[in-house]
Amino acid sequence: MSAAPGYADLGPAQVLAALDAAGLRGDGRILQLNSYENRVFQLFLEDGSAVVTKFYRPSRWSDAQIVEEHQFALALAAAEVPVVPPRVLLADHTASEHLRLLPTDGPTLACLDGEVPHRFTVADRCAGREPELETPGTLRRIGGFLGRLHAVGARERFRHRVTLEPLRDGTRARDLLLEGGFVTDAEAPAWRSSCDRALDAIGAAFDRVGPLANLRLHGDCHLGNVLWRDGPHVVDLDDACNGPAVQDLWMLVSGDPQTMARQLDELLDGYADFRDFDRHELALIEPLRTLRMLRHAAWLAQRWTDPSFPLNFPFFGTPAYWSQQTAQLREQVELMAQMAEHGPD
Repeated sequence: MSAAPGYADLGPAQVLAALDAAGLRGDGRILQLNSYENRVFQLFLEDGSAVVTKFYRPSRWSDAQIVEEHQFALALAAAEVPVVPPRVLLADHTASEHLRLLPTDGPTLACLDGEVPHRFTVADRCAGREPELETPGTLRRIGGFLGRLHAVGARERFRHRVTLEPLRDGTRARDLLLEGGFVTDAEAPAWRSSCDRALDAIGAAFDRVGPLANLRLHGDCHLGNVLWRDGPHVVDLDDACNGPAVQDLWMLVSGDPQTMARQLDELLDGYADFRDFDRHELALIEPLRTLRMLRHAAWLAQRWTDPSFPLNFPFFGTPAYWSQQTAQLREQVELMAQMAEHGPD
């Protein structure tokens, strides 16, 4: 999946012109924010307010999938769950006649058609910092936040966005990396062997847990995606999907088994104030961690034609990288085997 022409070098002039078409007049101050997947900018408007606009990577999500993400954010905001929802936009056809807005009722996605079409959304600027997990009560409050988010997420399912299917998703990642020639020849046999064992263990773990209750999730809930401002909130649901609740919990815990168990107890204490959690899902933490390793490597491969990726991930694709990946997969296979024998507690 390569970047469309003009997307990788999207600059201030195009960004300001796009927002003009949506009736938002910038005063010229613009700052590009750190984001690998999309192009994200902070702008100051002539009325003195500040907004953040996100230009979506072409071909990743359909219009319907993006609109569904926005509708979830608006539903969360309506339920007073701390999120930063997209603004409702108005077209200014005096600035551009090529702007389309979706959906027709309360539009939040702007599509600026042309030789290089761009899709973007706008939200109010919201500052914050990464949560400090060592501070007493922080994990409990994050757990409560996720319980509230999942209570809204459980009301219905996404119809257009993806559903997490670990064995399918992991197999696709493996095949993309091998068929695309990203794994170096000398390291490929060992990596593939470890990958296949890991996929077998992932599938077996999900089979043991049995049918799961899927709901709408944040999807990529690591500490970098949780902002703390008098409490936890999120500003982005770009990876929102259907899946089991544990997917939004496991990335927030780390360390040795005793430390992780203590962190999970704190999270689930807060979570239980708003929603029940099926503790059988804890057996899926290491399988989901393994799946993330495979999908992250495939994500880098998919984006490799974007000039920013070789610049920011120069280690990807080297023999040392694949040797390290092989070692980590072997460790995960052992952890999953221990989990299968002794259980998550």
